[in-house]
This record gives sequence, structure tokens and C-alpha cells, in this order.
Amino acid sequence: MIITTTNEIVGREIESYHGIVFEEVITGINMFKDMGAGLRNMFGGRSKGYENELLQAREEALAEMGRRAENLGADAVIGTKMDYEVLGSDNGMLMVTCSGTAVVLSV
Repeated sequence: MIITTTNEIVGREIESYHGIVFEEVITGINMFKDMGAGLRNMFGGRSKGYENELLQAREEALAEMGRRAENLGADAVIGTKMDYEVLGSDNGMLMVTCSGTAVVLSV
């Protein structure tokens, strides 16, 4: 499955459009990652715990969006957009959303 932010794929023609596909992944940040991030906020540095959580959520969202496009008979998703939000009363949840247009490419 080709997933791209562009509206075309070099060297391939779009044969048909199969609609917009979406995916949302919401993940909780545990208290240990939160404590580590708090320390890094005070003293500086990168928060590997948050970075890894974000990476995993992003990969899951793209993979599931690709599966949804495949279920529609598509072989690519173009025009992909991604967004991030913090949720929950204590901002302890991270949401990654992505959307794009499912298309079939000519051979």
C-alpha cells in the first residue's frame, strides 16, 4: 500500500477514487513516562518515552488507514494529512489522526 502526502504518484496514473479514509489512534501516557517528561521539562533534553509513544501511534494510524483503503479496493492513499492532539482531564492521552484519499492506480 502506497501512502503519500502528495496528490499524485510519479509514474502512475490514478484510475479511480474510492473515497476518503480516516484513522484515529488514542494512546495513554503512563505515569512513569509522564514523570520522566516532567524532569526533562525542568532540566532540558528530549523525552524518549513520549517520542516512542508518538512514533508507535503514528505508525498504527497509518497502517490502519492503509487497511481501510485496501478494504475499499484501493492500492494507494494520496493527500494524506496527519494531526496530533492531547486529550483527557489531565492531558494524559495522545490522539493521532490521519486521513487521505483512497485510489486505484493504473498498471
